[in-house]
Amino acid sequence: MTVFGHLLTHSEPSRENGKTESDLLMFALVAACVFIGSFLLAAGTIIAMFALYHDKIVAALTFEPIPQEVQVYRLRITRRRAVPAMRRSGPAFPAAAFAA
Repeated sequence: MTVFGHLLTHSEPSRENGKTESDLLMFALVAACVFIGSFLLAAGTIIAMFALYHDKIVAALTFEPIPQEVQVYRLRITRRRAVPAMRRSGPAFPAAAFAA
């Protein structure tokens, strides 16, 4: 039996979908590697961000803003008062306007 003959005997489909046990094992291995790799990449990115921005994070958390005086607006409203007239006003409409 040759090497190819030995591989052919173990690669016969053993499931209904036509996949062999070695195919499923290889798929699971690749999926596990991709999952673990992406998790390590995300964790490494988070750790690197904390390492790079540690000083800024501490400064932002310990910052106390300078207290400011509350601005108070004082408004004074003055109105001019009417001055009594020295002369008498005439009628608003002349009598000739009603005659027309």
